[in-house]
Amino acid sequence: MNTKVTKIAVMTSGGDAPGMNAAVRAVVRACIYNNIECMGIMRGYQGLIENELIPLDSRSVRNTISRGGTFLQSARSKEFRTPEGRAKAFENFKANGLDALVVIGGDGSFTGGMIFNKEHGVPVIGIPGTIDNDIYGTQFTLGYDTALNTVVEAIDKIRDTASSHNRLFFIEVMGRDAGFIALNAGIGAGAEEILIPEENLGIERLIESLETSKKSGKTSSIVVVAEGDKTGKGVFELKDYVEKNMPEYDVRVSVLGHMQRGGSPSCFDRVLAGRLGVKAVDLLIEGKSNLMVGINNNEITATDLEKAVKLHHDINKNLLRVADILSI
Repeated sequence: MNTKVTKIAVMTSGGDAPGMNAAVRAVVRACIYNNIECMGIMRGYQGLIENELIPLDSRSVRNTISRGGTFLQSARSKEFRTPEGRAKAFENFKANGLDALVVIGGDGSFTGGMIFNKEHGVPVIGIPGTIDNDIYGTQFTLGYDTALNTVVEAIDKIRDTASSHNRLFFIEVMGRDAGFIALNAGIGAGAEEILIPEENLGIERLIESLETSKKSGKTSSIVVVAEGDKTGKGVFELKDYVEKNMPEYDVRVSVLGHMQRGGSPSCFDRVLAGRLGVKAVDLLIEGKSNLMVGINNNEITATDLEKAVKLHHDINKNLLRVADILSI
């Protein structure tokens, strides 16, 4: 890599997450601060293949810090998965006079960046943006805190209805492979039971827990279920099973879905986005590449992209114990 970086491109890729706009803003303004040009790539890697790039300056990112989603938009690119697609992307990369690339996204986006670097020598720095919080090398990903607040607020409102009608609610949250949202939001909202992919407690264990709650005098219950939970074949099957075995419960299901991805980012996510964006530009100026910036013990750190992709951010098992104790 050239020691002198004069022009950096930034993209958002994969699923959107609150804080992505704030991270783009941080990259742009860090570039301006260091007298570096910055360009935005529309629609991720597909936009680079189709040469959809726009110049970004301080005014371009005005009033974006509070916006959810991503104004650069995002898309999944089948074409970029081919050598021919990446070669076309690299031609556009060179034609625009770019020196380096900042990728805001998840492990799939980082994998694309690593391959791009390996095949064409493009310096790449990753910023973790996903509400799932499942990226190795950082305690928190962009959007996770906002998603937690969204879920807790929704559960609080659903509990009002559950209490008013003596109902049991199964609330499904995002988390196909990781239960970070379900576990932490469940504790924060006072759920009676939390079901996550990492811990298959079994459906009989669920029934026992609900029976215990009933005997203790609880007239309503909240069960938070990560979409990847293995207790049953889905939240609606769980509902059917409980209705069959505990007919005294009036059971309802609420699937929060994509509302968890939207909304204005929390203060935590905005500050994190700023710190990660500045660090990403700093690393490129220092001549470094194939790294992901993250936060650990409130310090901004750098992790090899390969580790970020291949390794896993594990659930804090102690939180499961905390959840059990607090559900009594």
